[in-house]
Amino acid sequence: MRGVFLDTLTMKLDELDTSALEKSLDHWDFYETTAPEETAARIKSADVVITNKVVLDRAIIEKSPQLKLICVCATGTNNIDMDAARESKIPVRNVQGYAGASVPQHALTLILALATRWHDYHTDVRSGHWTRSPIFCLLEHPVMELAGKNLGIIGYGDLGRKVADLGRALGMNILVAESFVGQQQQDRVPLQQLLAESDVISLHCPLSEHTEKLVDKAFLAAMKPGALLINTARGGLVDETALADALRSGHLGGAALDVLSVEPPPADHPLLADDIPNLIITPHNAWISRESRQRLLDGVVKNIREWRSAE
Repeated sequence: MRGVFLDTLTMKLDELDTSALEKSLDHWDFYETTAPEETAARIKSADVVITNKVVLDRAIIEKSPQLKLICVCATGTNNIDMDAARESKIPVRNVQGYAGASVPQHALTLILALATRWHDYHTDVRSGHWTRSPIFCLLEHPVMELAGKNLGIIGYGDLGRKVADLGRALGMNILVAESFVGQQQQDRVPLQQLLAESDVISLHCPLSEHTEKLVDKAFLAAMKPGALLINTARGGLVDETALADALRSGHLGGAALDVLSVEPPPADHPLLADDIPNLIITPHNAWISRESRQRLLDGVVKNIREWRSAE
């Protein structure tokens, strides 16, 4: 039984315990990265393939009749042609829940950073602005006290709930948006109410036909003036040009993103311009704690073992 892991560089395996993975099949081939033109050849003799972001489209799947299991080393399966896998009777297994500690921690970090403007003050200190100050402190960047403010959560799964808990610990009031798929649930508010009343909005919903470019020009205009936007979910949720405009205009107080629509972003990405105020972008690393990556790898191994035991 042979397996191939197509993009190990996304996991930094040398920091993890890989012994269980190595024992899960008779033979493994590991590749740090795999270009599209290399994929077919690398999975040609594999029974099991692990991919984080390498695309397995219909053409690849149909050229791999020996393939028996696709393991996505992530939660999202948008890089797999699910219809083609189903038609070829190849099960696709992902891993959920592995980042339940690291992503909420990162989201909270982004909220605190925007609210306290520590990144701006740190820059001021490093540039010598504090040294030249005529008084003992700097007050140029307005700080938002989060206690008593409204935290709006869009997407109330495990991550959204945990971020809400962290907000409550800071004394924030929690508003949860109604479901996009028509499920009626108590203690939810219409999206327009959430936009108008939230001082901070944190996105935790999946990218789907209902949520693609959810944060568009109209969404941003409906947000409370001075509010903060956090996105640790998917870059495609945001119309990035509209967000840049809203920040430049001063309507938004700030935005912090861990994800962009194209990753890595091109040099001319609209949110990489130098003139956008109070914008923080981290490189899709909310999930990358060693503990989180180990849980993810263990989840992949669990999926392989369960598949083998069912064969």
